[in-house]
Amino acid sequence: MFAHKYMRVGLLLLLLTSLFVLAACGDDDNGDDEDTAETTPVATDIVSETTPEPAEAATEEAEEPAAEATEAALEAASGEEGRLLLATTTSTEDSGLLDYILPDFEEKYNATVDVVAVGTGQALELGANGDADVVLVHARAREDEFVAEGNGTQRYDVMYNDYVIVGPADDPARIQGMTDAAAALAQLASEEALFVSRGDDSGTHTKELSIWAAAEIEPSGDWYQSAGQGMGEVLTITAEQQGYTLSDRATYATRKAAGLELEILVEGDPVLFNPYGVIPVNPEKHPSVNAELAQAFADWITSLETQELIAGYEVEGQALFTPDSEAWRAAQSEAPAEADATAEAE
Repeated sequence: MFAHKYMRVGLLLLLLTSLFVLAACGDDDNGDDEDTAETTPVATDIVSETTPEPAEAATEEAEEPAAEATEAALEAASGEEGRLLLATTTSTEDSGLLDYILPDFEEKYNATVDVVAVGTGQALELGANGDADVVLVHARAREDEFVAEGNGTQRYDVMYNDYVIVGPADDPARIQGMTDAAAALAQLASEEALFVSRGDDSGTHTKELSIWAAAEIEPSGDWYQSAGQGMGEVLTITAEQQGYTLSDRATYATRKAAGLELEILVEGDPVLFNPYGVIPVNPEKHPSVNAELAQAFADWITSLETQELIAGYEVEGQALFTPDSEAWRAAQSEAPAEADATAEAE
């Protein structure tokens, strides 16, 4: 019994000793954890301060070239520097001339030309309001006024053609072959033959009114119709009613080639001369216009190279416009001198 009692006491002491040792070991482990907890964040802070996060570093490296590429793309597709708004007459568009020559300008200047084809009066108004960058029109007195009022920088000669009086082949008013335009219109008025006027404040309309004025006639009555339309539309209306009208030769020739049933009855009067001019809109009055590209257009269309393009534009073998820029005239005047010099040398 006594031995068993001491054995139980010994076992109890051994158990208590083991518990004490285990408790001490647990304290040491906790201390290690605390040390780790205190030191690990410090190491993390040092790493984060000295080494960028991999994802952030990659993003920063990629952002610069991406931004440069975007900027280059926007610059290449800029709608401001590479876009020109041209206000012009319906005759330059209806005749097909612009479709023929403008691709050359757009390619050389990496630009897009937006064409607004209206009457000369409306085209000049667009320029005066700063709603166009450059105008290409044909009413000389009004063009000079446009520049004098500060709406344009300078007028440049571009080309010319002429006006013709057209009508039905049977010519009931009997004006065919007349060479005096005012006398021909007076004859139409006396016969009250149907006459279709542009009535749109265009260059052609301005010319028509000046011829009526020269004939001392103010046209009115059922026989005189004001269409308020462009040249192509007026020719269609006139043909449908087999009446008479005044047309620029270029638009008439283009429509005639397409089957228009009207004939040229009066031509050749000097008063029917029809010059075209180009005028960049004044950036001092309208700072928002694309002045640089507008001047480039004026220089381009008056250049010898483009003048040769204009000279080469034909419909069914007929040239529709005669070049008339300063560069063209200079080249033409030099050509005979060079020919004479060559002849003398031979």
